[in-house]
Amino acid sequence: MNRFDRLIAHLRRRYGQPALPPARGPFELVLWENACYLLPDERRLEVFNALRDKVGLNPAAIDAASDGVLLPIAMRGGMRPEMRVFRWREVARITLNQFAGDLDSILSRPYPEAKKALKQFPNIGDPGAEKILLLCGVANGLPLDSNGLRVLGRVGWGRIQKNYGATYRSVQDDVKPELPAGAKRLQEAHLLLRTHGQTLCKDKTPLCHECPVSAECRYFLSIRS
Repeated sequence: MNRFDRLIAHLRRRYGQPALPPARGPFELVLWENACYLLPDERRLEVFNALRDKVGLNPAAIDAASDGVLLPIAMRGGMRPEMRVFRWREVARITLNQFAGDLDSILSRPYPEAKKALKQFPNIGDPGAEKILLLCGVANGLPLDSNGLRVLGRVGWGRIQKNYGATYRSVQDDVKPELPAGAKRLQEAHLLLRTHGQTLCKDKTPLCHECPVSAECRYFLSIRS
């Protein structure tokens, strides 16, 4: 078992098998990413469910919905709800105009084309597009959010730098040879790393004394010495 597999095994024992987001398919996952701003996943789920129940999770329904319906839902998602409504409409408009209302169609395209298609949408950059494709079962490496990146950087992959993009590339390049094959195992790794970064390996106040991988963590060993 390599070092990455050991890390994921420790996290699985700590947190159990992670659940996938309730969003299914690329269109819903783009909406999931745009459901709220700087709020916990519980609030994201609340907004997402309200959008599903009161409007419908399809581009035609969102495009046809009035501001009077969308704005109260968007207000549950944090600051600048008007911008959130605008982004939802943009997601619907792009899907209708560029993909004939069927964003699932990108999943049959070559990976670079599918990734480029997703990057047309609000708030979806390279990591977000890669994550959406992974959650749809299309794997090409391990996408990382800021939590997962922090965990891997602290444990010992790559080099943490002032530039976020440089850190991201450094960690991804270093961990790549140890990654498992198959979308399901990569999905699990992505979700467990995110959970660990949110729960124990926090940005400002990491709870190293509770961490199941502290014995192999470069960061913990450096602050203890």
